[in-house]
Amino acid sequence: MTEQVPTRDAALGLLKQYNQNEALIKHALSVEAVMCYWARKTGQDQEMWGLIGLVHDLDYEQFPEQHCHKSAEILREQGWPEPYVRAVLSHGWGICTDVEPKTELEKVLYAMDELTGLVAATALVRPSKSVMDVTVKSVRKKWKEKSFAAGVNREVIEKGAAMLGVELTALIEDAIAAMQEVAEAIGLKGAAPDPQ
Repeated sequence: MTEQVPTRDAALGLLKQYNQNEALIKHALSVEAVMCYWARKTGQDQEMWGLIGLVHDLDYEQFPEQHCHKSAEILREQGWPEPYVRAVLSHGWGICTDVEPKTELEKVLYAMDELTGLVAATALVRPSKSVMDVTVKSVRKKWKEKSFAAGVNREVIEKGAAMLGVELTALIEDAIAAMQEVAEAIGLKGAAPDPQ
């Protein structure tokens, strides 16, 4: 099969074909938003970055034991270009793959994947249930509570930030700003205040 860059609609269709879990779809949309945000900020290929963010956990719901590897198989069958496949594999580095993040795109995906989970969890415990009023300070505070969002691998986020040569605070700022842009789609717009 010849390699071809898919459209966003095709990527979203593929994501929904393999994932019915609403939380996983919202996570994919969050990571897509963060990837697009970073690409835009640094003058990279926003479309490519976004597509990779969208499908990075393609296999997670149906094939958790083969995470990343099954995604690579599916994407190759669909004719996705090899750099896209490699990026998806690299976000599992040291956890379920030995593909080390080398490009800026891969490093951002590696760092931001876990971080979006922490930002989302922080938003959900706020009275507003909204990412719109989440601050770096509130995320840093929750970061220190190891029992909070215990599934979020903070070590991976720190490693990713170090790889990128950016401060954790700056990384959190970007994640919040990007997720605010898609707050409605990811279910973190919060309840509208009651009209007085």
